[in-house]
Amino acid sequence: MHPVITQVTERIRERSAALRADYLARMQAQAAAGRPRGTLACGNLAHVLAACSHAQKNTLMDMTRVNVAIVTAYNDMLSAHQPYQHYPDQIKAVLAAEGHSAQVAGGVPAMCDGVTQGQPGMDLSLFSRDVIAQATAVSLSHNAFDATLLLGICDKIAPGQLIGALAFGHLPTAFVPAGPMNTGISNDEKVRIRQKYAAGELDKSALQEMENQAYHSPGTCTFYGTANTNQLVFEAMGLMLPGSAFVSPDSELRHALTDEVSTLLPSLVAGSTNYRPLSQMVDEKSLVNGLVALLASGGSTNHTMHMVAVARAAGLILTWDDFRDLSDVVPLLAKVYPNGPADINAFHQAGGVPLLLRGLANRGLLHMDATPLTGNMQDYLQHPSLDNGRLTWTPVTTTQDPTVLSDNESVFNQSGGLKVLSGNLGRCVIKVSAVAEQYHYIDAEAVVFDSQHDVEKAYKAGELNRDAIIVVRFNGPAANGMPELHKLMPILGNLQKAGHKVALVTDGRLSGASGKIPAAIHVTPEAAKGGPLAQLQTGDRIRLDATKGTLHVLDDIRQRPLARSNLKAQHFGLGRELFGAFRHIVTSAEQGASILFSDND
Repeated sequence: MHPVITQVTERIRERSAALRADYLARMQAQAAAGRPRGTLACGNLAHVLAACSHAQKNTLMDMTRVNVAIVTAYNDMLSAHQPYQHYPDQIKAVLAAEGHSAQVAGGVPAMCDGVTQGQPGMDLSLFSRDVIAQATAVSLSHNAFDATLLLGICDKIAPGQLIGALAFGHLPTAFVPAGPMNTGISNDEKVRIRQKYAAGELDKSALQEMENQAYHSPGTCTFYGTANTNQLVFEAMGLMLPGSAFVSPDSELRHALTDEVSTLLPSLVAGSTNYRPLSQMVDEKSLVNGLVALLASGGSTNHTMHMVAVARAAGLILTWDDFRDLSDVVPLLAKVYPNGPADINAFHQAGGVPLLLRGLANRGLLHMDATPLTGNMQDYLQHPSLDNGRLTWTPVTTTQDPTVLSDNESVFNQSGGLKVLSGNLGRCVIKVSAVAEQYHYIDAEAVVFDSQHDVEKAYKAGELNRDAIIVVRFNGPAANGMPELHKLMPILGNLQKAGHKVALVTDGRLSGASGKIPAAIHVTPEAAKGGPLAQLQTGDRIRLDATKGTLHVLDDIRQRPLARSNLKAQHFGLGRELFGAFRHIVTSAEQGASILFSDND
């Protein structure tokens, strides 16, 4: 085992000792109460049974049988979650054949950042994770279930479901993936069209035609953003079946994997010889395995928030320093857009998560003694396939495409590409895995904005044609919900293409698609909480050095008054209107931007 992996894991364990002990004590108390359904009063149980068929009622009345909770993020507007429509019926049928039962315990909201980009609805995006966590916990609160299947994939949805499920961590729990859509237009072509549209060289109809080719069918989007990062990280943590994250929707293999995970859960419940509660699966070792896989794959920066919040829900204290130290020793083993031209389907075909994990294990970067959903971590170095209709797993050994997923010898970069920057503007994260080395250092004057829409106006007016560090402040969680600022990427890409040295500094977000622009994001303390960004003025000189890990303003701004945001004047904002409580108690991205669902309030 690499000494840094051991050191980071041990310090998480040590700093979390009291919080983790309290969490585990609560989970043990829940488990000690016995099989939940058997503790219900007659009237309570009658409500559980009321809508069931006669056969299912008999099964539920037999306390030796298992009842599985399905918590689903299905809706038919979002491509990633549309395939879940018929999963509950499939799961119920499989379990009924085994003499068990399943019920849809509840649904959670599933909003899409791709739909709300640049729209007022984006104000709700980060908030929705805590709502999803609460909705998952409410779904499980009926105390009628022995295990949980989570049907969720994207952005805030899967992390929120996991946070909520950890409140009922005495139950065995698994994620059931749905898989990515087939490859459409290439990512390079997608970027090219967006940049030409931003420059006014193409009309909206050309842009719409390209976007329709990129997002064209049921399944997860194929670029390596937050949705696919969720799937990769949670497979690395052992929260789903080995090799199952990126199997395409409606394939025979996908249906077989859903059957398999459904039949697996009854063997893991309390009282069985192989009891595996979620609280046992999510510990400091599985957490570090997930972080290592995140870094080795160049995953979404959103996980610098989500994984902090997930850890806290399991009684573990994770910090950005842990991300930083792991990134220094974990090499980049995959090149998937925005870190390269290939998409997630090409990654899966090259060997996918099992081969990535094998490469990490061979380098001593994984805890192979972590407790996954099934078997042991050695089993997670295998790919599933169908042999005459029978599900089998085969060890993966070599990459099928070394330009996408490295072999056992080569790496794409010696570090994981995620850096933590510190300086007199605060702390932030930057993803440099897709940024050319000549742009790791930018020294330029700041151009300060409060909104990405104002940046767009300035660009169209020809005011940004120079070296500049674009500062977009008052976009943190307490200000307006911390929206993703993807409208900026084609603009900054065009400026960089024109020969200008440009960077972004913001207390907002960019997800996994920051790409080739050096972007110092999640700056904390945020401007709305009195952070130094609120004292910046256009013309101040900023130095961003991703190599040294620093972010400084070179002018003395300490005596300046704090600026006030002009966002409220532009629009009141759904996030401000509907989630006032969140805004007032939210802390920072570094602490997970999670607050309404935490054990340490």
